[in-house]
Amino acid sequence: MRVLVTGAAGFIGSHLCEALLARGDEVSALDDLNDFYDPARKRANVAGFRDHPRCRFAELDIRDASALERRFAEWPPDAIAHLAAYGNVRYSIGRAPLYADVNIVGSVNVLECARAAGTETFVFASTSSIYGATEQLPFVESDPCNRPLAPYPASKKAVEVLGYTYHNLHGTHFTALRFFSVYGPRGRPDMMPYLVTDRIVRGEEISLFDAGRMKRDWTYVDDVTAGVLAALDRSLGYEIVNLGRGQPVLMSEFVERIEGLVGRAAVLSTPPAPASEPKVTYASIEKARQLLDYHPTTDLADGLAALWEWYRKAVLA
Repeated sequence: MRVLVTGAAGFIGSHLCEALLARGDEVSALDDLNDFYDPARKRANVAGFRDHPRCRFAELDIRDASALERRFAEWPPDAIAHLAAYGNVRYSIGRAPLYADVNIVGSVNVLECARAAGTETFVFASTSSIYGATEQLPFVESDPCNRPLAPYPASKKAVEVLGYTYHNLHGTHFTALRFFSVYGPRGRPDMMPYLVTDRIVRGEEISLFDAGRMKRDWTYVDDVTAGVLAALDRSLGYEIVNLGRGQPVLMSEFVERIEGLVGRAAVLSTPPAPASEPKVTYASIEKARQLLDYHPTTDLADGLAALWEWYRKAVLA
């Protein structure tokens, strides 16, 4: 299968490209290598596969519709994994125009290229933050999710809705995968798992909202990658599917586990949670089990041990 991956140099994108190549697929890997975080990290993420004989890597911004069109014309894919986006809920506050431009307009550009190229399968990386402050636990895909708490989840909700339009008008098989607190090797430096690890190592203060009483459904990157692969292999019409572990963990426990790995206590401040942060994320994964044969296998202890091992080699070495 020929798969185009946007955001290929990112955390999840780089793992996905490796998995696709490992199973024999051809990959068109796109990333603009922007400076949202250090581009050197992104180049390191792709170093192991960008010169693979079945990989075509290109530095490309999804807002550049003409460049995208040329790429699709040269190499029409069978399926698309659209992961490129500006992430981070709190960073999006006050930056709604940027998030609308990249995450919404850029996604429409990719959808348009897929339509023109006749690419039927489109897998979109959405987010658990779409659920906002819902009181329905666990989070189920039938929740309307019409009250996102920040521009980032609002932009993802917009693309989910647009995906239905392309399914209705053009027959696109559009699967939106709502990722839940993904962590593991190569995690972004602005994400909580890396931040906590790095600041404990450096003896720097960590803001632990609400004294660690918030809960997150931490999901290991290999499990999420397996879910994306399964979605790429299936023509499902239009579907929204949670990819989580279904086991929320107190943030205080999460920090304690990393303290144990590093062998040092965290320096904590405990401010109230900002309005952008829900108290809990908790995925129902029944739909993922049924549609994608999704069965996450990595528990938090093993996943954090793998993150720590990578950090020691990649950052401390």
